[in-house]
Amino acid sequence: MNKLSPSSITQAHTLIKPHIHRTPVLTNQTLNRLASTPQPASADQEPEVEPAHPRFRFFFKCENLQRIGAFKARGAFHALLRLIEERGEDEVRKRGVVTHSSGNHAQALALAAHTLNIPAYIVMPSISTVSKIEGTRAYGAKILFSGSTSTEREAVVADVQNETGAILIPPYDDANIILGQGTTGLELEEQYIELVRQEPGLSAHASPSLDAVITPVGGGGLNSGVATFFSDKRTTVFGAEPSYQGADDCRRGLERGERVEAVKSLTVADGLRTPVGVLNWGVISDKSKVGGVFAVTEEQIAAAMRLVLERMKVVVEPSAVVGLAVCLFNEEFRRLVEREGGEEGWDVGIVFSGGNTTVEAIGKLFS
Repeated sequence: MNKLSPSSITQAHTLIKPHIHRTPVLTNQTLNRLASTPQPASADQEPEVEPAHPRFRFFFKCENLQRIGAFKARGAFHALLRLIEERGEDEVRKRGVVTHSSGNHAQALALAAHTLNIPAYIVMPSISTVSKIEGTRAYGAKILFSGSTSTEREAVVADVQNETGAILIPPYDDANIILGQGTTGLELEEQYIELVRQEPGLSAHASPSLDAVITPVGGGGLNSGVATFFSDKRTTVFGAEPSYQGADDCRRGLERGERVEAVKSLTVADGLRTPVGVLNWGVISDKSKVGGVFAVTEEQIAAAMRLVLERMKVVVEPSAVVGLAVCLFNEEFRRLVEREGGEEGWDVGIVFSGGNTTVEAIGKLFS
């Protein structure tokens, strides 16, 4: 198993670079201004407490424009290429690979397996987004349906392994998956520096350096990978989750000091309905690597998504915008930025994790 370290992420990037897109990093002055404006007090706020007044400069890493429409292509290619290195191409091709996913990892592994000519079995919850099911099927993977919880998915995976001998490539709780996802952070830092060198006014600082990066947290592969990459730098990594029906398991786990093992939520951010993996938890719960995890409501996710669609003209899925929603609406996080950033404020990298939604789903969300 590869060690979770910044150098291992650099090695992972070299390995997968021929198979992935270097997705763009975008800025948006309107969203900077909106996030840097005090928000109206919410119903659960003390009326006499002044709203936070942080200052943000955003740098959006658009993994919605990654192959299969999400960052998951990074981890899937890395894990499969390492598996072939370790087991040999003949054995992997003979046995095939299996995973479970609500959609983005499903499509990613289907793509990687198709590219490398490996049979793939994908277990998907029956309530998965239709476009994600069809995207997975388009790469020739065999799809099997399950219930929506991790326990139900894993039971079907076990059946597939018993019948076929397929090798499991987990969706997030795996070192090679984490290292692959961490390449998102490597590119974000490089592109941020390139952008600010070309246009210094984009940064809050005379010597440009990302103050923070915020990513969605579902199983935790992206967040723990990005946190691993930045673990030897001054950039602080944060996580963002939906609060609906307890989908903020990571935030709650950090509060109580132990990992929450099960989640059963139908949050609109369907990519974030899983509990944080064991290996991922080991990184995210390390305060030297992750500065905290913050939660937002369904309404706040929808509001952030509307802003991205209308102001940035970028198509994203709800899971992708929870980090932006935290910056816009979570007063605890906004006070932290106000306190730590002072007059200059913070340069914040936000990962748009994916864009796999449909016109019908968007229409329903905003109807």
